[in-house]
Amino acid sequence: MTLTAIFLNTLETTLPVFVMVFIGLGLRRLNWIDATFIHTASALVFKATLPTLVFLSIINADLDTTLNPALLGFFLLATISSFLLTWFWAVWRVPHADRGVYVQGAFRGNCGIVGLALAANLYGDYGLSAGGLLLGVVILSYNALSVIVLSAYHSQQQAGWLDILRDILRNPLIISVLLAIPVAWSGLSLPGWVMTSGDYFASLTMPLALLCIGGTVSMNAIRADSKTAVSASMMKMVVLPALCVGGAWLAGFSGPELGLMFLFFASPTAAASFVMVKAVGGNDKLAANIIALTTLMASITVTAGIFLLRSAGVI
Repeated sequence: MTLTAIFLNTLETTLPVFVMVFIGLGLRRLNWIDATFIHTASALVFKATLPTLVFLSIINADLDTTLNPALLGFFLLATISSFLLTWFWAVWRVPHADRGVYVQGAFRGNCGIVGLALAANLYGDYGLSAGGLLLGVVILSYNALSVIVLSAYHSQQQAGWLDILRDILRNPLIISVLLAIPVAWSGLSLPGWVMTSGDYFASLTMPLALLCIGGTVSMNAIRADSKTAVSASMMKMVVLPALCVGGAWLAGFSGPELGLMFLFFASPTAAASFVMVKAVGGNDKLAANIIALTTLMASITVTAGIFLLRSAGVI
């Protein structure tokens, strides 16, 4: 396959996802969607349609293929290493008051929406099912590590560990994964009408979620001059994906496994990071700026990354 064909094929994977994000941005600027719509639609996706999508993708998958302990273990190790590296850099280069916000914004990706959407486009059912299992590791590690770093710089407003654990166990995505695995292993077949209805409902997930991401991007935040936000965005979208994927390749990962890890590591900063920063009284403007910058950068960095990895023949 020529480089031109690889590039065009890469655009077929990434453009549908990021076009929906930019459509959401345009609809918000036209006032065709508002904050109320975004809040309601985001809640519907998080609590219902995305868990349904993950559940169905796992029960339809071959767990012998998609349940890969080595992949899950490496992702966890790489996530912790990224977290520690970012924190070390922040201690050296970032003002004390903004270090917790910087670290969370630089390592916590939007894997549940952007990463999963790209995985589905690139690898179909395998991307959805393997990505759904990987989300379990993502949710546990991202929440725990975010609490650690934010508490370190906002000690007067620490979140209780029991509360965090309770929130994780009540997370709809975690519940959907825990319910789906025994169903998939048992070989239980759900009635056809249940599967069809579930597919209809789950199909709402990506369009709604991507529109909401676009609708929350603030151009005013992006216009704000913030070297700290730019630094965190470069760390999130360029440095950490390159280091983690390079490490995974050296560890022997290739093909869909390596591609899936790239998509998850290269996802823009999760909107949940803003919520956590706001809750502890941190610099929420910096958090919003990082989210906006990484979301817009992703359309370029993710496309370039997939193109380079495909050109090298490793995914």
